[in-house]
Amino acid sequence: MTQQHDEGTVERHLGRAIAVHDVTHEYISDAGPVVALEGINVEIPGGEFTVLLGPSGCGKSTLLELIAGLRIPTSGILTIGDARIVGPSRHRGLVFQQSSSLLPWLSVEDNVALGLRINGMPKDERKKRIAEELERVHLSDFAQHRVTELSGGMQQRCQIARALAVDPEVLLLDEPFGALDALTRESLQAEIRRIWQETGRTFVFVTHSVEEAVLLGSRVLVMSPRPGRVIHDQELPFAHAREPITEVRADPTFVNQCHELRAMIGAH
Repeated sequence: MTQQHDEGTVERHLGRAIAVHDVTHEYISDAGPVVALEGINVEIPGGEFTVLLGPSGCGKSTLLELIAGLRIPTSGILTIGDARIVGPSRHRGLVFQQSSSLLPWLSVEDNVALGLRINGMPKDERKKRIAEELERVHLSDFAQHRVTELSGGMQQRCQIARALAVDPEVLLLDEPFGALDALTRESLQAEIRRIWQETGRTFVFVTHSVEEAVLLGSRVLVMSPRPGRVIHDQELPFAHAREPITEVRADPTFVNQCHELRAMIGAH
């Protein structure tokens, strides 16, 4: 059996699998204990775009927070490679639905720089990295703007740039487009698909949109209503597509995949 150790003591290796071993998680509400997740056993291969799909309240975000190290499971363990996840790590970047994690009094450039400054990156290297990531998300012309001057979609681009700037092994995205209008959401779906294709990083993406899951994911884990369990694990065909999103949505295979997943969720 492979010996496990704390993630902070190991050298970073791109492409390590994330494993969730018999994880159950409870929290205390005013009405008493609530079982958010029960008996989760999954492996997320390195380099995949894995989508956690399920109805609201099924524990998708809780599972993502456990992978991020923001919560400790009530029972069970989570690992990345042979390292146990025991807390947050700069190797796991986070993008949230709301842009409240951005600092409104700072410029776009300074928000993206935060993690790099904390990690002690030299100034010249830091400026180069910031420029690269702002170009990747098409925000180069807004580097000196305060984030409060940006639209919702641009603020999400800023969050993505900040997360990618520290060169994470894994990018965790919790319904990042859920608060956006339909046109902006579609634009950012194309952006995040392109970024995953360019970088080859491990992405774990939470959504309750069946269409978004099929459009973006190379793999989908379908979760049941609370207590959350993984009830279906399926590879998806469109993550590597180069066609515009509008063409993918019109593909009969896309339509059929969405129909099958929606029926599966409805059956539970």
